[in-house]
Amino acid sequence: MSPYGTPGGFGTPAGPTVFDPATLPCDDNVNAYTFCVELKGSQWFLQKGKMIAYYGSMEFNGVGHGRLDRLVRTSFHSPLHASDWVVAEGSGKMLLADRAFDVNSYDLEDGNLTIRSGNLLAFQPTLALKQSIVPGFLTLIGTGKFVAASNGPVVFMEPPIRVDPQALVGWADCPSPCHHYDHGYMTGVMGGLRALTGLGGASGEEHQFEFVGAGTVLLQSTETLLAEQATGAVPSGAGVPGAGGTHTSPSQTAGTQRLPGQLGDLQRRFGL
Repeated sequence: MSPYGTPGGFGTPAGPTVFDPATLPCDDNVNAYTFCVELKGSQWFLQKGKMIAYYGSMEFNGVGHGRLDRLVRTSFHSPLHASDWVVAEGSGKMLLADRAFDVNSYDLEDGNLTIRSGNLLAFQPTLALKQSIVPGFLTLIGTGKFVAASNGPVVFMEPPIRVDPQALVGWADCPSPCHHYDHGYMTGVMGGLRALTGLGGASGEEHQFEFVGAGTVLLQSTETLLAEQATGAVPSGAGVPGAGGTHTSPSQTAGTQRLPGQLGDLQRRFGL
């Protein structure tokens, strides 16, 4: 066991901090990687696989559970992700974690926050979850608390700013980003070599998400994304990015190799 906690005195090695229901925090971090949610006959939406332990009497039901239909109608509006979420209810304390990534809670007050779907761990039903127009992201609207993971500590930035897509966690109270491609990459020697050979790939120095207007942009302090599970096909529809569940381009259909620096791979890489 790792030596966490306060040393027992001069010359005495530190021992582990041992928690019980009385000493666990209420709706707060246990450490940088674990968050404790207290349920008092209440409910939380929880992404599957993120609960690591709990004290008390709790049950976990799928979003499609009939008894929860009214709650889902008011708070969960993302059918693509319904199979990835459950509702935790009961009384006790529940510990949340995600593969030793940094975990923190955030409070929205009549707010609007869009977050990468793989980073969102849990949220109170007082918030409404909606499918973002940006593929791979979800939007929380209203007032309440949510818990999110990040690969490294989160940095809060004010627009206007251009962000490496792999470092982006989400954005609050500002317009959705647009793509920005470096002109030198698109027209220069390196871009041409990638187009001919397929060597190399797009990086944050060549392609960014551009934010303008008022609001806050949330960044993780690394360019390594949290791995996400597939959530099924996007429903077909005119103007819907990724509709039909495939990202095959006409050039791929014709047998032309899709190259790492081209848009098709950027779509797959960033969930577009």
